[in-house]
Amino acid sequence: MNEQILIQEIHALPENLKLEVLHFVQFLKQKQSAQSGPAKPRKRRQAGSAKGEIFMVDDFNAPLEDFAEYM
Repeated sequence: MNEQILIQEIHALPENLKLEVLHFVQFLKQKQSAQSGPAKPRKRRQAGSAKGEIFMVDDFNAPLEDFAEYM
C-alpha cells in the first residue's frame, strides 16, 4: 500500500475519526506484539488441587433475612 495515499486519506478525516484511526493502529500494534511474543507453556491443572479450600455453610439454601418481607 502506498503510504502517501494513506496519509492523505487520514488528513481528510475529521479530528474525532483521526483519533479512532490512532486507537486502531495502537490496537493492531499491540495485537501483533502479543502474537509474535514467545508463547508460555500452559501449566496443566491438577484435579483436587483446591481440596479443603472451598466450603459451603450448612444453611446455604436457607432464605435470607433481608428478603423475608418479599416471601
